[in-house]
Amino acid sequence: MLETINLDSQLSKDAYRDGIKCLRDRLSALQHDVKDGGLPVIIIFEGWSAAGKGSKMSEIIKSLDPRYFTTHCTKPPSADEARKPFLWRHWLGIPAKGNIAIYDRSWYPEASADFVENRISEEEAEHRLDAINKFERQLSDDGALIVKFFLHISRDEQKKRLDNLATNTDTAWRVVPADYKRNHNYTKFYAAYDHMIKVTNTAYAPWRLIAGHDARHAATEIYKTLIGAIEDALAASASQSARGAADGVECADGAVPGESRVSQADANAQDGAGYGAAHSALSAGGAPLIAMQRLRDVKLDMTIDDDDYKDRLAAAQTRLFSLHNAIYRKKIPLVIAYEGWDAAGKGGNIKRLTAALDPRGYEVIPIAAPSARELSYPFTWRFWQALPKDGHIAIFDRTWYGRVLVERLEGFAKEGEWRRAYREINEFEADLVHWGAAVVKFWLHIDKDEQLRRFQSRQQTPEKQWKINDEDWRNREKWDEYEEATDDMLRLTSTAYAPWYVIESQNKRYARVKTIETLIAALEKRLG
Repeated sequence: MLETINLDSQLSKDAYRDGIKCLRDRLSALQHDVKDGGLPVIIIFEGWSAAGKGSKMSEIIKSLDPRYFTTHCTKPPSADEARKPFLWRHWLGIPAKGNIAIYDRSWYPEASADFVENRISEEEAEHRLDAINKFERQLSDDGALIVKFFLHISRDEQKKRLDNLATNTDTAWRVVPADYKRNHNYTKFYAAYDHMIKVTNTAYAPWRLIAGHDARHAATEIYKTLIGAIEDALAASASQSARGAADGVECADGAVPGESRVSQADANAQDGAGYGAAHSALSAGGAPLIAMQRLRDVKLDMTIDDDDYKDRLAAAQTRLFSLHNAIYRKKIPLVIAYEGWDAAGKGGNIKRLTAALDPRGYEVIPIAAPSARELSYPFTWRFWQALPKDGHIAIFDRTWYGRVLVERLEGFAKEGEWRRAYREINEFEADLVHWGAAVVKFWLHIDKDEQLRRFQSRQQTPEKQWKINDEDWRNREKWDEYEEATDDMLRLTSTAYAPWYVIESQNKRYARVKTIETLIAALEKRLG
């Protein structure tokens, strides 16, 4: 695609002077519309060293209110950042609704320059490009506008600019030996950049290629492109809101009116057999699935006697302590997800599991309803923040699966949002596994009568009354709906790389032993 750029494009001083003020004023006005409309905007400047990325960012920023934008000068990951998934630090930096994030380089060098300079393999580079497409698609589906600029200059022009910078006392610090090395390897970088652009030039996040030889022409093109993209996004958002308010309906494919169809068009049918036409629109997004029993078919008559419980629990905890040391030494992160019915025994289960762990190497993360700030980001954003370092353990008491359970049933998520969440969750967990993590997910299962008995026991026991509230009783009234939603969750997110384990929890002691023994088996498999 780079060959299509006309590097001879120019703009006269008079034409630039006559038009630039109008463009600056328009962008400034649009920022207020972005804020009022809750539109997150991501502006990415990629391109060659000395192509003018910094100066173009500075030009754009002149028009903006600094309270509502952030800038990111992306460097290679630090030692601590390298202990997290590739996209972890980039997820943390995305803008909230109504804000703008401007990137001087972004996630792209880690999939292009890192490959050319032999820091990653070709296979890993392709994986990262695929991960970037999914990342940007998720941001776009959540409402973000992504505007990506690539500033292109020739090899000779780059060399001339580097020399000029290097010989000026005030700018010499901006040139490092790696810049000249990359100019020497211009052909290799050209091929890598061109491939990167082709692979990640999507309908939801297209590249805008900017001829960088003439600074006035480049600045004007960037302004015009950015203004046009923001105007289109605001108009589409307003149209979608108007149609949604007028109709109060969802599209046939589960998307809200006006929502991008790009991600849904290639969401391969992974609907499972035998669940009826009512669920045919739900998709796992092509993830490799493992068949799961329906909850109503799970036998719950498992028990364990006192002596057997004590012996097996002690043995399991001893083995788990040893495995915790092993994953720490091998820097394998562990993510444990707990879901289950209210009063199924998650707290006591977690307590027995963590009793076997070194407290310096794990964290239990209780998940409640998202805060106002968290609601201004995609739903997985807060979970990316909570990931452990390599070699450490994160134990989630409730998880990202709230999106397809309570948020689905209580109307906290739009239908289009929870429908696409199965795919987004599978992609999230695939990123964790590719990073090297073991992902172990437990559903603690009891029947409706056992839940009622435990609810009543809590109400009648003063020291346990804090464990039950009106919401628990309201949720119980929707038992059948929650069971259906849980069956959908298990069916669509039990993947070959992150399977679900249903723990029969009618007998709490049996459940505690089975959970730890299941975790041991999963870790032994991961350790090989």
